Amino acid sequence: MAGTASAAEPAIAWEPLPGPQTALITCPVFEVFYGGARGGGKTDGMLGEWLSHADLHGANAIGLMIRRERTQLIETIERSKSIYPLIGAQYHEQDKLWRFPNGARLRFAYLERDADADAYQGHSYTRIYIEEIGNFPSPNPIMKLMATLRSGAGVPVGFRATGNPGGPGHHWVKARYIDPAPKGWTMLASEFRNPWTGETVRRDRIYIPSRLQDNRYLGADYVANLQMSGSQELVRAWLEGDWSVVAGSFFPEFSDARHVVQPVALPDHWARFRACDWGSAKPFSVGWYAVSDGCLPQFARGCLVKYREWYGMQPGQPNVGLKLTAEEVGAGVAQRERGEVIEYGVIDPSTFREDGGPSIAERMYLGSGRAASWRPADNTRVAQKGAMGGWDQLRARLKGDEEGRPMIVFFATCTDTIRTLPALQHDPARAEDVDTSSEDHAPDETRYACMSRPYMRNAPKPKPEGPSAMTFDQFLKLTSDEKPRSRYRR
Repeated sequence: MAGTASAAEPAIAWEPLPGPQTALITCPVFEVFYGGARGGGKTDGMLGEWLSHADLHGANAIGLMIRRERTQLIETIERSKSIYPLIGAQYHEQDKLWRFPNGARLRFAYLERDADADAYQGHSYTRIYIEEIGNFPSPNPIMKLMATLRSGAGVPVGFRATGNPGGPGHHWVKARYIDPAPKGWTMLASEFRNPWTGETVRRDRIYIPSRLQDNRYLGADYVANLQMSGSQELVRAWLEGDWSVVAGSFFPEFSDARHVVQPVALPDHWARFRACDWGSAKPFSVGWYAVSDGCLPQFARGCLVKYREWYGMQPGQPNVGLKLTAEEVGAGVAQRERGEVIEYGVIDPSTFREDGGPSIAERMYLGSGRAASWRPADNTRVAQKGAMGGWDQLRARLKGDEEGRPMIVFFATCTDTIRTLPALQHDPARAEDVDTSSEDHAPDETRYACMSRPYMRNAPKPKPEGPSAMTFDQFLKLTSDEKPRSRYRR
């Protein structure tokens, strides 16, 4: 932290807090995610890590610090102005650039659109810092910036990121950094092979959990402020860095305990159908559903049971598609439902467009050997003229029937639906819709399924009237001259 000293002692511009912040400064791993609870000293950690890197490598140290929005960047810059001038660094407002006495340079920038990352291709940096990485709905711009990490002077390059649970990028950040080692402090390795030389290069990454209690500069007042900030789930995510909580979720009704079930054998006579959201560069999602008739006590009558999914995603790369052709997807669908009776299939209506040739839906049908046909799904997203939209239909089923039993459940094997559905966020410009920049392919497909079998919750049964209950007419009759006299007289 920034500090002061007497005239006899040199000033300390910044020093790391003991614990995770010190580990961040000294960590030699290529890719570090420093995150978790709010108030854990993440921004200071990034600014301090740069000081250490710049001190070691001087004029060969070139850094880029990124935020998603310009307004978010302002606070980071202001914090840097309380630290860097103490060691003689000069800030150039127009370029958003710090120049240090030893020649090191650190630039601040923001990427409000994913395409903005293309402007940095050809640049060379020895350090890239991403502040609040969960604000990025997709990892694509982040991965593009990775390509700028290089040094002709032989400086060890590195990537550093911070983040809290929640935000539009919650799901992919969690998948990349948290799920492989939820407690953190575990080295994760990826190997890449050079196609020209055959050389294998290893890239390590690690998650360093930051905790509020590690920051001695924030006390009970800050904790109280966080506790007043929102729901119990949001406060838990912020205070404890709990990544199992999705703050600001579009579907807070979703619960693993209620909606995720272990696979069981389903009766053959149950009606079955499929739904699909098409994708090539982005993942496609195909889901298979059975309609409960109530003969299995764990499933309410009319409940949709999603018993299988096929999610076309590159392994370990959320929101990146397999780029299969429509024919290949159609063949895969037919292969997976061989021996089953599928009553119908619904798919995004846009797949029926014919642009000078067979539509995607037709190509999938032909690729399946004419075994898997499709009809256009109802793509209504939000309520219109009193009719329920797709998200309302899904929400109603998640809430369940009048007895509280869910009307849609998911086999535990539907991992990508379970991963992405609770992570959906509200569209900032249209609160009744989801943020479509997030990974919404499996939820869209589930929405099509729900719209194909509309659900309306039964009205609660009226409570029986007690002995004293009466209508207004009955009351008038009892108070008229015809009111019966008591059997008992004086």
